Amino acid sequence: MGMTIKQMRDQIRSVIDIDSTDVSDTVLNNMLGQGFDTIVFSEKRWPFFETLTTFNTVAGTKDYTLATIGASVTQGLREIISMRTDDHVLQYVGNDAADADYPLDVLSSSEPWEWSFWNETVRFYPSPDSAYTVHVRAVRNATAFGHETADATEPDLPDAFHPVLTTYGLAKAYLQQEDPLMASQYMQQFQIELDNVGRRYADMPAPQPIVANSRSSTRYLAGLGSLRYANTGGVIW
Repeated sequence: MGMTIKQMRDQIRSVIDIDSTDVSDTVLNNMLGQGFDTIVFSEKRWPFFETLTTFNTVAGTKDYTLATIGASVTQGLREIISMRTDDHVLQYVGNDAADADYPLDVLSSSEPWEWSFWNETVRFYPSPDSAYTVHVRAVRNATAFGHETADATEPDLPDAFHPVLTTYGLAKAYLQQEDPLMASQYMQQFQIELDNVGRRYADMPAPQPIVANSRSSTRYLAGLGSLRYANTGGVIW
């Protein structure tokens, strides 16, 4: 069962035996907001922030910002995982390889087949010659939490993280109450809880086990043209 920000504040005050005259709602909200950001940015790709969106290219325009690509996503995009058109998967390439394959003094335009990412901007290769619908798998930003959050609001995290966030708030509140020993103990507990809960969500999907030093990505040029993997043996766990 989830916890609202008010329930988190109430639990913190109950454990430490303080009230709003000791630590105000605003201060506790800001502390919980710091803990929320710590959890959100502790992993680059939390699965519960994964999202799907589409956008259309513009003829002659090869660069598209994250804001443009994620315009239909309320929170905006944080990272792009993969993209495809209606016809094929777009292959990610590094900027150095793209610079070598597509010199700036050579103009080329057609349906794009590759893309690179630099300075929060996607560049397509070749430059689109028409409007193409691009389907995007991405990681969205989290909904802000903490500062000026309404009392009935729950954090934009699975319920399992809510007690973890409360533990962070306890550590910060003890520190504010000038009890560094208890603050340190609760901060250590926060790290343990975050590690335990995080493993549940950051683990590899069950249908896709890890194969060490033997699995190279390849593309089928025939069939569906989607990304596949060539298994050459190795250790699976």
